[in-house]
Amino acid sequence: MRLEKRLAVARGDEPATLALRNARVINVYTGDIEHTDVIIHQDAIVALGPGYTAHEEVDLDGAYVAPGLIDAHVHIESSLVTPPEFARAVLPRGITTVITDPHEIANVHGLDGIRYMLQASRDLPLSVYVMAPSCVPATPMETNGATLSADDLRPLLEEPRVLGLAEMMNFPGTVFGDADVLAKLRLFQDKVIDGHCPGLTGKHLNAYVAAGIGSDHESTTVEEAEEKLRRGMYIFIREATNARNLRSLLPLVNERTHRRLCFCTDDRQPGDLLDAGSIDMMVRVAIEEGVDPIIALRMATLNPAEYFRLHDRGGIAPGKRADLIVFPDLRRPEPTLVLAGGRVVAQNRALRPETVVPDVPSSPPSMHVAWDAVNFRIPARGTRIRVIGHIPDQLVTEHLVMDAQVDGGEVVADPQRDLLKMAVIDRHRASGRMGLGFIRGFGLKRGALAGTVAHDHHNLVVIGADDRSMMTAARAVGEMGGGLAVAVGEHIVAQLPLPVAGLMSDRPIEDVRRGYDRLGAAAHELGSPLHDPFMAMSFMALEVIPHLKLTDHGLVDVDAFRIVDLFLG
Repeated sequence: MRLEKRLAVARGDEPATLALRNARVINVYTGDIEHTDVIIHQDAIVALGPGYTAHEEVDLDGAYVAPGLIDAHVHIESSLVTPPEFARAVLPRGITTVITDPHEIANVHGLDGIRYMLQASRDLPLSVYVMAPSCVPATPMETNGATLSADDLRPLLEEPRVLGLAEMMNFPGTVFGDADVLAKLRLFQDKVIDGHCPGLTGKHLNAYVAAGIGSDHESTTVEEAEEKLRRGMYIFIREATNARNLRSLLPLVNERTHRRLCFCTDDRQPGDLLDAGSIDMMVRVAIEEGVDPIIALRMATLNPAEYFRLHDRGGIAPGKRADLIVFPDLRRPEPTLVLAGGRVVAQNRALRPETVVPDVPSSPPSMHVAWDAVNFRIPARGTRIRVIGHIPDQLVTEHLVMDAQVDGGEVVADPQRDLLKMAVIDRHRASGRMGLGFIRGFGLKRGALAGTVAHDHHNLVVIGADDRSMMTAARAVGEMGGGLAVAVGEHIVAQLPLPVAGLMSDRPIEDVRRGYDRLGAAAHELGSPLHDPFMAMSFMALEVIPHLKLTDHGLVDVDAFRIVDLFLG
């Protein structure tokens, strides 16, 4: 829009595109609620107040109007759908801007994967901004599909929708001055740099923040988050499918701290997005738990906009982008109307028919497994083994030591003790590399789960009660070109193809949700009590989250930051 035209409409000399009459405007700048009109011309708010004319008028009859919600950190790939389908899920709930880190697809396809996400989200009514993946691979203790150095990332500085450097998961490399890590930090030193430092404290936290890192979304306790706040970081309170930190961190929110707090979803699967919601759900829960509604809305709008330097949004004021939500109940903000860029895109939790969601580009094949090398046998070399202890609703794990179940000279799963076998198989380079170990907490009595969603390297991960079921599930995933599967013996019980990088479906999100629900039901039928066994499994191979994880290189003691033997002594 020409500035002259905007000023003419703001002065009242010319009619606006749209006037929202009789609104109660949530002012996130002052904390006030103002009964007034919101005047919109094309994609921007140009005025607030009476006496303006417009080509179209909507009487809100005293409904509340707030800025569109912003997700401060999300991996769109974890929704198992492409950006247009993700937009279909979150826009009707009032999320109008997301900051995504495409390091999932980058670990499969490198820079081409990042460009795929930029292209697939380019013309959406949802504003999708990208943070350049900082850790591809996350560590040297994995095999992945690409390696992105600082020089590889340099072209992204010219992309207008790339805001900075995404979560710096290699916090040991940051703290101790790894040359490759420092090169990336220097490259993005004038932009926003996000953090990822679970449990980091004291002098090491000081060093991490001194590197120019501004946020963290891995805090699980108020005490941890408070120390990071004191060191100048923004805290992104997370409520993911498998990392539920919202309620435990809400006591952190008060008049003194809330301006440095934002909400993020990180990783949420289709059913959670469609049923419970996204940032809108977090705002409602915060209010239910006693947070002032305006503070909760500020944490979902102005705070992330300011942190990410998106000064054209996050509030309702002249000159701001007209991303708005309309809702009748301040105590339970559930949008009945959603505007993005001045257009009504959703009404009563459904996209308007005229809201265009474009097609996505194609993706190259991503399954390269040396199947002849896949063997789940573990010869017994001792009687005591290290075991990954899964903790429900958390990404951190326990580092357990248990007695091995030995049968015929081999260590096998023992479902009676909830001791299952786990494998991570290289699916990027057909190297034949495979890590084997054991895990407790998944509860399977029989059968196996397998999938190519395995943060962050996204190799083929398998958890099972017997080797035959594990092989059947793994083979099923390979034949689909990537995806998720449940098997018992030689029978495939349920499967979901994810042909886009082995991470995302090319189907509508409703179809994906139904397929994912069938997988979950099958896993539960086999004994797993977990809310989402597949999301839980996907994080058991992430070697930057304490305490014990498994990659295709082997067991990783995350605290010691090294590969360790399965057997003790």
